Amino acid sequence: MSLGDDIRSDVNKLAGTAWTIRNGYVVPGTDDVKLFSNDAVKLDAVYLYADLLGSTKLARGFQPETAGKVIRASLRTASKIIKSRGGEIRSYDGDRVMGIFIGDSMNSSAAKAALQINYAMHEIVQPGLYSKLPHLERDGFEPRMCVGIASGEAFIARAGVRDSSDLVSIGRAPNVAAKLSDIRETEQCRTYITADVYKRLNEDSRLSEGTDMWVSRDANIGGEHMTIYRSNYWWSL
Repeated sequence: MSLGDDIRSDVNKLAGTAWTIRNGYVVPGTDDVKLFSNDAVKLDAVYLYADLLGSTKLARGFQPETAGKVIRASLRTASKIIKSRGGEIRSYDGDRVMGIFIGDSMNSSAAKAALQINYAMHEIVQPGLYSKLPHLERDGFEPRMCVGIASGEAFIARAGVRDSSDLVSIGRAPNVAAKLSDIRETEQCRTYITADVYKRLNEDSRLSEGTDMWVSRDANIGGEHMTIYRSNYWWSL
């Protein structure tokens, strides 16, 4: 069988096989979802994407060794914060990490994680990188991450082939969260959440000394007009 015939057979099987869908109560790992059948887990969750700002400048203006250190330090920082807040890491994409939160406090936990990422990037990662890699500061690169958060039902399946497969999250929530993390504004806002997430925040993650940490605005996100909330606040570690 030629490669073309093999791929044609795979497409026919995937498109012609009904899904086996079950509700998930924990974030599944790769081994929890079958690869060679249309197996999927349906999950009510909050998705968080943390995306490194200025990655094009970093890749084109600095040596790969420098860029690699910045990306690794940023992703490791965001990942540790996500996990410390109860989130599960299920995907890395270049200079971006995806976290999934479930449970009663998933919206507030994700929001606090985002604000902590903002704090850590400014107060810990930037000084640490500037100390070891002073040319970053000299050439005007500021290590920052933009975080997008959205909630809703997602469809988790495996994609790829044996030994080269990964979980994929399909649905509005992961898509919107990824789009929100792509926002680049001149203001110092680094965290963006949907109105659904904002409505479910507890008071502790919504107010700072009686002041709302989140400001609403209308936006077009991936072709959809919606109200989102943004924040320039930090949450210390």
